[in-house]
Amino acid sequence: MINKAILVGRLGKDPEVRYTPDGAMVTSFSLATDEQWKDKSGEKVQKTEWHNIVTFGKLAEICGNYLAKGLLVYIEGRIRTRSWEGKDGVKRYTTEIIASDMKMLSPKGADRGEARNASEGHFTPFNDSPPLPEDDVPF
Repeated sequence: MINKAILVGRLGKDPEVRYTPDGAMVTSFSLATDEQWKDKSGEKVQKTEWHNIVTFGKLAEICGNYLAKGLLVYIEGRIRTRSWEGKDGVKRYTTEIIASDMKMLSPKGADRGEARNASEGHFTPFNDSPPLPEDDVPF
């Protein structure tokens, strides 16, 4: 069975950083993806989906240090739905992406032309990345 999500979108806010009781860092942030099409009358329609992203460990440290609202990022991870009971006693649910990889597709500062490959822990300049052959594109 496969549980895999791949998203390319913009951060809706700066990552929220918190720590587990044993001191491990956790970051969470919202990511917006857009879909555009023309309706029957030829008018352009745009729909934005918001995704809750959660990162742990070293990836959480990198996201907490390098990501900011508005940045374009690639996120790869798995989908998880969890539940909890609210203060009012009602059971609530949320669906989130537990990220295993993140790549910055736009620099945080205008003068920085590097992308962060978080799973490998090193910087990769944009212009050194080989282009994907068209039949290797996953969408």
